[in-house]
Amino acid sequence: MWKKLDAKQKAGLTQAVYSVVGSLLFALGVNLIIVPMSLYNGGFMGIAQLIRTFIVDFLHVPVPAGMDLAGMIYFVMNIPLFYLGYRVLGRAFAVKTLVTVAIQSMFMMIVPIPAEPIIEDYLTACIIGGIVAGTGTGLILRGRSSGGGQDIIGLCCTKRFPNFSVGRINILMNFFVYAICLFLFNIEIVIYSLIYATVLSIAIDRVHIQNINTSVMIFTKKLGISKAIMEQMGRGVTNWDGEGAYTNKTSYILFVLISKYEVGQIKQIVHSIDPHAFMIFTEGCSVDGNFEKRL
Repeated sequence: MWKKLDAKQKAGLTQAVYSVVGSLLFALGVNLIIVPMSLYNGGFMGIAQLIRTFIVDFLHVPVPAGMDLAGMIYFVMNIPLFYLGYRVLGRAFAVKTLVTVAIQSMFMMIVPIPAEPIIEDYLTACIIGGIVAGTGTGLILRGRSSGGGQDIIGLCCTKRFPNFSVGRINILMNFFVYAICLFLFNIEIVIYSLIYATVLSIAIDRVHIQNINTSVMIFTKKLGISKAIMEQMGRGVTNWDGEGAYTNKTSYILFVLISKYEVGQIKQIVHSIDPHAFMIFTEGCSVDGNFEKRL
């Protein structure tokens, strides 16, 4: 059945799998590892929890038993963010994000929170929980969707400012949330929560490969690769004429800047024209200038 699908259908199905698996991993990381240790989420969910605490504990607003206002507050906070994502990243992104937030919320309700912590050491729980939850969020972003909140802001900033990353926005948001928590809760818990949030942000940036700039140098003896890259990928290519030191034959050197997400596509294009082409990939390039960030 997979072979019967066209390229667009395969890409859509792959992105949907990324979003579902990523949502499940996030829920597993948070509910099974982080919550039993009484650690706090960062970002917009952390802000929602702080607002919930203020409403319930300080304003003494009555809330039905068993109801958590944080989820409702988080959804309301996301409404203007859905509009922001629609304006900056497009309708498809906004719809995918809305669906992903619903799926993620469902998994958060289904995955049980253990009465006793699975991992009793705080530092180990922060690292493992951050890796699992961060990998989940990264997969959601790789699927060209988001779990809402600061992820939408991070993607919008990355779209406008190429050297920004979603993980950086997460870190900034988390510092804001934990600075408030510092005045309200146990300082040790806040410090471990900050470690968890930092590990989560690093994991997001490593898995969200659209966020990783990659420069490519291609050495070939055949013509047509530059045109194919520009037509099929919409990326600019710089050409040089070279000469093999051993063969003294003309060689063409091509340079192009892409995201890590596009590495497989450019390999396929180059190898379809010249199976013997030599390519060098350099990850993590800092870019200044006219480079389109495709998220």
